[in-house]
Amino acid sequence: MQLTRFSTSVSQGTESASADTGYTAKVDATGLSAGTVYFYRFVFGSTRSPVGVTRTLPATASSLKLAVMSCSNYPAGYFNVYGEVASSDVECVVHLGDYIYEYAANGYASGTAASMGRLSQPANELLSLSDYRARHAQYKSDPDSKNLHGKLPFICIWDDHEIANDAYMDGAENHSPATEGTWAARKAAALQAYHEWMPIRTGSDKAKIYRSFNFGGLASLHMLDTRLIGRDVQIDIAALAGLQGTDARNTAVAAFSSPTRQLLGAEQLQWLQGQMAASTATWQVLGQQVLMGRMEFPVSVLAALNTTDTSTEAQAAGQKAVTDYLTAKGTPANLRTPTQVALMDTAQNPKLGYNLDAWDGYIVARETLLGTAATLKKRLVVLAGDTHNAWHSDLTLMGLANPALAGVKVGEEFATSSVSSPGLEEYLVTLTPPQIKGIFEGVVDDLNWMDASRRGFLKMTFTPTEAKGEWFFVDTITSRTYTTSLGHTARMAA
Repeated sequence: MQLTRFSTSVSQGTESASADTGYTAKVDATGLSAGTVYFYRFVFGSTRSPVGVTRTLPATASSLKLAVMSCSNYPAGYFNVYGEVASSDVECVVHLGDYIYEYAANGYASGTAASMGRLSQPANELLSLSDYRARHAQYKSDPDSKNLHGKLPFICIWDDHEIANDAYMDGAENHSPATEGTWAARKAAALQAYHEWMPIRTGSDKAKIYRSFNFGGLASLHMLDTRLIGRDVQIDIAALAGLQGTDARNTAVAAFSSPTRQLLGAEQLQWLQGQMAASTATWQVLGQQVLMGRMEFPVSVLAALNTTDTSTEAQAAGQKAVTDYLTAKGTPANLRTPTQVALMDTAQNPKLGYNLDAWDGYIVARETLLGTAATLKKRLVVLAGDTHNAWHSDLTLMGLANPALAGVKVGEEFATSSVSSPGLEEYLVTLTPPQIKGIFEGVVDDLNWMDASRRGFLKMTFTPTEAKGEWFFVDTITSRTYTTSLGHTARMAA
């Protein structure tokens, strides 16, 4: 439906765009009815904007369709995924972060940017308020971005690249105070620009953006900040695995297992526990950035899968480590050789999450959250992004406080691929995507399915009886001509 006239106005007003907000203007329309589609536009003198479409949250709902996306990297390729979502039947977009990237024009994922006319602006790495404003403006200039924002409401949360790679509460991997100024100043600039350019309400504290949305008693969507407000610094996996000596390992183990180690922070966790306890919705949905599922690999495999060594010997050693472990795993316990027994003994060959920037690096915090859902008997669905690949996993307890609960399933995680950022296929270069898929699905106990090579989005459909995830993929991001296919479907019963 296309409107050419606005014969009936339900809300209108005047807003000024000033230098204080980088000449952006944000309007919060009030007095709207629940569960209603609205058309809107902006007028400046004789200039009228294109007509936008949005909708309000329903008072009651029997179904809900969400498009879940993350990691939209402008220089990496065209936003064909945005174009596909704009033509879909979803009701709302949930963007889980890395909406922009902070790198310089010759940095991450920019190898083909010049040929596509997608070099990052400004050319330098983002540090100042003007830098972040300019990068947001460039991303918003993309035609698929403009089209999608004009057709569907967005619910957004930031991840690290809106500020700097592998950010945490007090710093980031990609921030050097000695040459780039204080972390506080950079973070304040990034958050200011984020609130100016993104469709999000801005409160008195720009750093506090965790919030809940109730979709008519069917689903409560709790958007979480796992990045800035409460996260402790990441632990080095090499140190934790004992590859840097005993002293480094002891220090890493102490931090890793600390009962006070935080990802959400105490205040946000308490808020989430209260929200989940008070909600009567059929589904409790966590919209957050990083994988919560236990992506655990035995140290024997982690040590052999060296992404920087592409020699024939290294490839052979890596494949042998995987084969040996999977063979031992598939052999009945009473028939295992002493070597296989040692491989399956977690005391001798402990399991660690391969990515300690995710919840695998914050095991006590994860156990507390999952334990809350289990105690409250909530139907828990976790949405995630960040990795640039697609995943479907069971969420199980580790039994840290009560070993009898180890392995108890609490919910399921549905994780989206990226809009354009490259995935594991760009890092595990000695392996083909089918090999990567086989290794992950074979080794990781809680993983049900993954895709190791394609860009796309996750469509989540909620009804009173099931939560259904459908992963859609585009066949290219280097051409504006593309095709889309359904890659996988997973269902979780209520």
